[in-house]
Amino acid sequence: MKVTAEKNEKVAEMIFGSIYPHYLKRVEKNGRTKQEIDQVLGWFTGLDEKELQTLIDEKVTFRTFFQKATIHPNAGLIKGVVCGYRIEEIEDEFEVYKQCRRMEKLIDELARGRKMEKILREVK
Repeated sequence: MKVTAEKNEKVAEMIFGSIYPHYLKRVEKNGRTKQEIDQVLGWFTGLDEKELQTLIDEKVTFRTFFQKATIHPNAGLIKGVVCGYRIEEIEDEFEVYKQCRRMEKLIDELARGRKMEKILREVK
């Protein structure tokens, strides 16, 4: 599937804090913890647990969330299909959408029980 400017804008205007509980519920029902999801999000965004909570409390959009983040240099290693979109084929002009899909891929891997060192793309 192809990302459009409208789709990118729709996602960019979504409130991160309204989606986070869904991420959390998904990983917890599969036996993972809030600490693990915060570790994964921290690796991806450079934000610690307190900073994540502040952004949730401030009801920031995904656009603002990613503006505050420092995306990990290994984020380009996050590949695959999420919601019908192949991450590595999403054009750079749709940066917010691409980062959302990368984040969802990490959450998906966590929920499926993948080992943390694999999720965090540790290069040896």
